[in-house]
Amino acid sequence: MTTRQELAQMIDHTLLKPEATAADVAALVDEGVALGVYAVCVSPSLLPMDAKGLHVAAVCGFPSGAHSSSVKAEEAAQAVDCGAQEIDMVINLGLAKAGDWAGVQADIAAVRAAAPHPVILKVIIESAVLTNDEIVRACQASEAAGADFVKTSTGFHPAGGATVEAVRLMKATVGDRLQVKASGGIRTLATAQAMIDAGATRLGMSASAAILAELG
Repeated sequence: MTTRQELAQMIDHTLLKPEATAADVAALVDEGVALGVYAVCVSPSLLPMDAKGLHVAAVCGFPSGAHSSSVKAEEAAQAVDCGAQEIDMVINLGLAKAGDWAGVQADIAAVRAAAPHPVILKVIIESAVLTNDEIVRACQASEAAGADFVKTSTGFHPAGGATVEAVRLMKATVGDRLQVKASGGIRTLATAQAMIDAGATRLGMSASAAILAELG
């Protein structure tokens, strides 16, 4: 069983509601500091922000992934200029469903070029929309494009969020070369622990306080 401190240090404490205000983000940061989480994850328009020592992640091409690569790249670059240390980008799902994996890779690579290391790049593949084969191919494209993480979900797609099966398949595909972030629908300690057991090393969630409270 993961300890409370270990779990907190896996959490991207997340606020991505379109109506979120700067005051909401300040409250998110205060809660994150109190909980001891690793990072806060916000929309790029809410940067820059005072993260009070927490890592800052911003989303890119969110939530549809259907933006042009140049727009995603510019969005990522601006977010980094405004203090983001991590970028969570959404792949072009239309290209993925069409089997254009070179196009998917090029899209990711454009963001990677705009947000080079040491910025951490997490690639959201929206796993609930993809077949198992497509999940594998999306992970391979992410690795080839230089990503640091593959991530299950935006949490906004009607197809659903993270599943243990998707996390396990993603981990089997990337091994120890990339990390796996599970996000979308993680609302209980049991679900969080199941994602970790399946191979996730980072968890994106907004119910962080309630989940950590289950550990005392």
